[in-house]
Amino acid sequence: MSRYADQEPECKGAEGPVIDLVIEARPRDLGGFSVRRVLPSMMRRLVGPFIFFDHMGPVQFEPGGGIGVRPHPHIALATITYLLEGEFVHRDSLGSLQPIRPGDVNWMVAGRGVVHSERTAPEVRERGARMHGIQTWVALPQADEEMEPRFEHHPDRTVPVVDRPGVRMRVIAGTAYGAKAPTGVLMPTLYVHARLEDGATLPIDEEHEERAVYVVDGAIECDGKRFEEGVMLVLRPRAHVSIRAVGETNVMLVGGAPIDGERHIFWNFVSSSKERLERAKADWREGRFPKIPGDDVEFIPLPEGS
Repeated sequence: MSRYADQEPECKGAEGPVIDLVIEARPRDLGGFSVRRVLPSMMRRLVGPFIFFDHMGPVQFEPGGGIGVRPHPHIALATITYLLEGEFVHRDSLGSLQPIRPGDVNWMVAGRGVVHSERTAPEVRERGARMHGIQTWVALPQADEEMEPRFEHHPDRTVPVVDRPGVRMRVIAGTAYGAKAPTGVLMPTLYVHARLEDGATLPIDEEHEERAVYVVDGAIECDGKRFEEGVMLVLRPRAHVSIRAVGETNVMLVGGAPIDGERHIFWNFVSSSKERLERAKADWREGRFPKIPGDDVEFIPLPEGS
């Protein structure tokens, strides 16, 4: 029996069901590397400002293998990279050159336009390594869509940790459980990695209007049902929710304030304006985006027919 057996048995609100929507991740092949994509989905495009959510791995690369994401552009969004295992090197057109390792947070604001690449370092590729992590995008508020791009790296030791019985949480971006991440978010944001011991119960922070729980591995009980890895539960706004771990479990808590208006998404571009997307397409096609110092030969071309 779990030593947390006297905690709440499942997540359920007195006001009735607490789950608005269940989204199952869909596999996507990124050219020899498979991910599980959760957002955007046909059922839900955003949760708070989060408009893109990819679960990378876990995968074991053989010696010589690794990540090789060639230079590609973004506008009007911020990327958040968070690893549970492995490492790779981020480069961008701002001149950033930054390895990212488990527990670190890479936060890149594209604004009016940025180009970046993600590659396994040669010495890591030589020996082979595991890779497991979460890649997300958040849409920027309309007033900030054309801001100057910037890049922030927050090492593991600077990311706030919140402990509850049987639970250790790391606040990656925004605010939760009385803690504030150093990440320079531009609107109310919820992004937390929580590790739960078998049987541990976690009340979901109620500060933010839109919230979701993604099961990275293990399983949780919620609303009388069991949900396993690769599933996102979108919660009712302001509902009182607790989840219980079935075995050791990792979850991501995602959300924040609703975004200010409709967002359009094409390839690696997000914008409140369709015309701005067309201009970004033309700029990439014609080579008008800035180059990445030290990684300016290869690039990912615009999808055919765009």
